[in-house]
Amino acid sequence: MLHIIILNYNRSDLLRACLHAIERADHAPPRRMWVVDNASPDDSVTMMQREFPHIDLVVSPRNDGFAAGNNLVLERLIADRALFDDHDYVMLLNNDTEVTPDALAQLVALLEREPTVGVAGPRLVLPDGTLDLACRRSFPTPAVAFYRMSGLARLFPQSPRFGRYNLLFLPEDQQADVDAVVGAAMVLRGTVLREVGPLDEAFFMYGEDLDWCFRIKSLGWRVVYAPQAVIHHHKRASSTRRAIPSLRAFYNAMRIFHRKHYAGETPRLVNWLIETGITAKEAWALGRNLLRPDTKRRVG
Repeated sequence: MLHIIILNYNRSDLLRACLHAIERADHAPPRRMWVVDNASPDDSVTMMQREFPHIDLVVSPRNDGFAAGNNLVLERLIADRALFDDHDYVMLLNNDTEVTPDALAQLVALLEREPTVGVAGPRLVLPDGTLDLACRRSFPTPAVAFYRMSGLARLFPQSPRFGRYNLLFLPEDQQADVDAVVGAAMVLRGTVLREVGPLDEAFFMYGEDLDWCFRIKSLGWRVVYAPQAVIHHHKRASSTRRAIPSLRAFYNAMRIFHRKHYAGETPRLVNWLIETGITAKEAWALGRNLLRPDTKRRVG
């Protein structure tokens, strides 16, 4: 059984399209869908009750973020072995995605074929046809963070050293072991979920997927990018409506991840440089967004 958790905030239009795409999926494994609504002010809840009464709906009384919203279902699955067996799978899926007909089957098939893989993520394709770079990443170690903040990653994107974060030197159609896939679309084994536990709610939005993959790899499981499974991603559909809070959450996630996983083993001066760099990048991004029209404001 594949349990698909879709977190929604204030986008009933995209949620509807996302659910219809899943229901049209060919050869999909047996599945149960869960929609968590994070206190949307639009008609998301009434739309779900009217058009998708067969789908499990969890209504949160407040928006506590991506990790907390998904955890409303993840913690229930972890606790209930009658509901969720170790041989089952769980998928996190954004409401601004649309699966292609065989994407779900391809992801589950990979996990069944390769028992050392704990997490699989698809090729996410943006509306302009390009790859969503977040769908396969390296961890932002102090060295990788320096390459990004210094501009070396932008100058040498094809370099296996300087371009490590977004892995642009890897062909888009090549399956590969990576450090992390993205929470917008990722599938975990049931046994992995029980080993690693739920998402870390210290992350409000962004970074919780990197942290999850870090913890999963630390347990000895592989994380794999599976380009044979294609999912379309509108991206930033909710965050662009709240650009400033989303930007702050984006850069705060960088701080939390670094402090949690690297700061204790990093020289104090380097930690200071990383924290200063994050703050400078945040200030620049906030200022740049304020100068843009509302329709062009974005995160990241």
